[in-house]
Amino acid sequence: MALNETHDPRLQSWVASANAADTDFTIQNLPLGVFRRAGSSEAFRGGVAIGDQVLDLAAALKAGVLGVPAAVAQPVLNEFMAAGPAAWAALRLELSRALRSGSTQRAALTSCLLPQAEAQYALPARIGDYTDFYTSIYHATAVGRLFRPDNPLLPNYKWMPIAYHGRCSSIAISGQQFPRPSGQIFTGGSETAAGAPTLAPSRRLDYELELGVFIGAGNEPGSAIGIEAAESNVFGLCLLNDWSARDLQAWEYQPLGPFLGKNFATTISPWIVTWEALQPFRVPWMRPEDDPQPLPYLDSTELRARGAIDLQLEVWLQSEAMRRAGQKPCRLSHTNFRHAYWNIAQMLAHHTINGCNLRPGDLLGTGTQSGPQAAEAGSMLELSVGGKRALTLPDGETRHFLEDGDAVIMRGWCERAGAARVGFGELIGRVLGARH
Repeated sequence: MALNETHDPRLQSWVASANAADTDFTIQNLPLGVFRRAGSSEAFRGGVAIGDQVLDLAAALKAGVLGVPAAVAQPVLNEFMAAGPAAWAALRLELSRALRSGSTQRAALTSCLLPQAEAQYALPARIGDYTDFYTSIYHATAVGRLFRPDNPLLPNYKWMPIAYHGRCSSIAISGQQFPRPSGQIFTGGSETAAGAPTLAPSRRLDYELELGVFIGAGNEPGSAIGIEAAESNVFGLCLLNDWSARDLQAWEYQPLGPFLGKNFATTISPWIVTWEALQPFRVPWMRPEDDPQPLPYLDSTELRARGAIDLQLEVWLQSEAMRRAGQKPCRLSHTNFRHAYWNIAQMLAHHTINGCNLRPGDLLGTGTQSGPQAAEAGSMLELSVGGKRALTLPDGETRHFLEDGDAVIMRGWCERAGAARVGFGELIGRVLGARH
């Protein structure tokens, strides 16, 4: 996608809060989501984040103010996702022009605004399938070293994007609260005389800092999405927390991979930042010269030139005690998606090379995003070195893994000189006590 007038950093909005220097939701962003008034029984419908407001697309459509497609006023956005890049770009351009300073549509659209603080959000799409990748070599190596000290990175990792098929039913929007999961835990014979596993609540509960990728039109069964066409099938990105019970995972993951250690909860942020909005932040994608180079179906000149995204990511934590004392969350890590070993186009190309079909609204996870430095780790498993090193919170509490009542907050944004900031808002999830 080429840059166009919607990316112009000089644009200002008549929604004053969209012009603040630190806002995520500038007029150059215009992310899409699904909402209704909090506490109401209204139908969920499509909306656009602009500053601290939501533009109600159903209301704008009903009032005849915007010529937006009816698909964006629906309770889920799958139909609009299926419409393809031309339709997405047309809506973005119309919204940009309508929300700019000096727009003749200001008076009519003002009544279609709702403060974000008064909105309730739902999943923006009907997610038919969810695949979680493993695209950070720094995370893969660190975790592999904990599970397999003599063989941390398996040989296939540098040849193809590794993934597993996740569970859709437990994906929820920001604000998700869930009980601590229980399952089989094996500690090598230390818990019972017979050395058998025990059924217990997880004691090594963790988060994973990821991005979610929503699929647009997709492909037919038996076909493949070529690397050159992959990005035209990406509708947009959100933040994603793939909660993980590390003790359950360690016992079950061989030979078939994650199961109960991963399927109990996944949280995503409410706003989808469109692929077009991210174009000013594209940077070269690079592979070390002494590493295996991608096979042709995973490589292209365009991918090398601008296949990565300069996208900053953070994780914050607020304990129950901090919340009661009125203390703000503390930052645990800060990294960047540009460190990913495999990029989004390669994820789609590999996922479909065998004829697997992706459908509108399907969700891909990038896997935990960690950088080369210790402070850039995207999970507590890495930050605590497998639970061996305690993290000290501002109030003196310590953590090896998550405790009951802990809230995890994730944030993401893009910014650079000569471009307006584009952010994702917040993703918040909270751990409750075990049910048994």
